Amino acid sequence: MAKPMTKSQIIAAVAEKADISKAQAKDALEGLAQLAYEGAADGFTIPGLGKLVKVDRAARMGRNPNTSVLNAHNQAHDIANLFITDGASMTSSACQNPSLTYMALTARAANYAAEKMRRKEL
Repeated sequence: MAKPMTKSQIIAAVAEKADISKAQAKDALEGLAQLAYEGAADGFTIPGLGKLVKVDRAARMGRNPNTSVLNAHNQAHDIANLFITDGASMTSSACQNPSLTYMALTARAANYAAEKMRRKEL
């Protein structure tokens, strides 16, 4: 798996590859990011580069803290009082609206958190 890069590392890499200044690379990167956030609900294609899409799945749910961010109750492995109940925990997207699934995940996480608080474990 590729090592994540910081914004400044990406800017430096783009500047070097494209033989442009870091300021120009920063403007290009920010412009591309703005394009993605404004109009990419379903993604957009850049010929020669591919399709860019906004995705959920940033906080994978799982048992292993080394390969996931959240446990089965949407509680962060590393921060006991952090629960993430939006689409970040979903490993894939369906063609249906996921709102009811998010509501169910939130209800389950809230119930789990309330029980942990009742037992003074959170």
